[in-house]
Amino acid sequence: MSLTNASPIECAKAARIASRKLAILSTQERNDALTAIHNALAEAKESILMANKCDLVSPSDASEKGELSQSILKRLDLGRPGKWEDMLQGILDVRRLEDPIGKVDHRMELDDGLICQRKSCPIGVLLIIFEARPEVIANIASLAIKSGNAAILKGGSETSESFKTISTVISHALTTTVVPNDALQLVTTREAIQPLLQLDKYIDLVIPRGSNSLVSYCKKNSTIPILGHADGLCIIYLCADADKDQAVRVVIDSKTNYPAACNSVETLLVDSAALTTHLPAVAEALLEKGVRLRCDAESLTALQDTLDAHQAAFLTSATSDDYMTEFLDLTLAIKTIPASSSSEKALDAAVTHINTYSSHHTDAILTSSSVIADTFCAAVDSACVFVNTSTRMADGQRFGFGTEVGISTNKIHARGPVGLEGLTIYKYEVRGKGQVAGDYGGKEGRQWKHRMLPLEEPA
Repeated sequence: MSLTNASPIECAKAARIASRKLAILSTQERNDALTAIHNALAEAKESILMANKCDLVSPSDASEKGELSQSILKRLDLGRPGKWEDMLQGILDVRRLEDPIGKVDHRMELDDGLICQRKSCPIGVLLIIFEARPEVIANIASLAIKSGNAAILKGGSETSESFKTISTVISHALTTTVVPNDALQLVTTREAIQPLLQLDKYIDLVIPRGSNSLVSYCKKNSTIPILGHADGLCIIYLCADADKDQAVRVVIDSKTNYPAACNSVETLLVDSAALTTHLPAVAEALLEKGVRLRCDAESLTALQDTLDAHQAAFLTSATSDDYMTEFLDLTLAIKTIPASSSSEKALDAAVTHINTYSSHHTDAILTSSSVIADTFCAAVDSACVFVNTSTRMADGQRFGFGTEVGISTNKIHARGPVGLEGLTIYKYEVRGKGQVAGDYGGKEGRQWKHRMLPLEEPA
């Protein structure tokens, strides 16, 4: 990885050349590079965390003055419990995964001695623009190398010292491997973003990780495909037939495990029949964790009637905007799903709300009915749809991907947490023995066989 001051065009050209070299390296050579990166970062822990502390000085002051949210400050802090360890473990997890390159998922005999197969391959050159997440460099470096892609990275100025230190460590580590240093480049100037977004001749995919404004900016200013999500407005639907203890556990984790995360729940939909049976226990547990509840009229009345006066004092009335807001803190909007003559109609109302207001990131249902759960999963148009589990489960590491470059809500080849598989595409290989298109067709021409073959050639 190089800290580059090259022009955007020079940077992109170098990445393209490096991507060609990286694509033909063996699995072992790419895995050896990940080992080198992991070991180098582990040895440099003290200097990296020291650089991160320097980055945190101004944001901490801004947070104390109310100019920066606590959620952003937490994302900047690489020294938070478990964060450093998770970053290093992610590299090892990626290393142990099966090589995503060269997998054949389609083989067909077109004619005698004429075989067509579809094989996975790297995308090429990735441009990753991210904010407030210093660990992203290690995540992307490991995923890019393992998937055979070159990557150009631009981090936010708020953690520039962390980025520079980590980049330098990774760069030195790569000199001991056969991976080209230009395969990973960290761009240090904000002015480089706009011209890089125009270089579709050399850059194949843009992955923005950050605010809604960052994603929107990339979409408006680039001719390159964009992979990512702008918001994380996640919703849970609590059905009247759900297990109450399970519901409390799932909602609490979804909201309080890490409120600043994009997979934290922001709206709780509640069956009207569950307002007095399930919601009080859920609300009491949330209030004990310091969560502020913004309730519609029905849920507010139900909770005021069941909670004690002290607890009820922390409830407020919701506005229509609350159901369109990604709070990213200890605030939760609650909305009632009206009573209906059938559970199907109530489910339809909940699904309609989710498909209208959700950001299509991660949405969940709490129910004991497998029929309702199946219908919910089929009807909700989101990248991740969960049943009886926390929205916080939406994560590449938790999905067994090692780590992720981000979460995509796009309807393209990659959706949800994007790991190794999401960083590959495919090519068709056809191998013949001199056949030409003119040999086929008509009454006198040869006829196609189009016979499916086993994915692996017989030994």
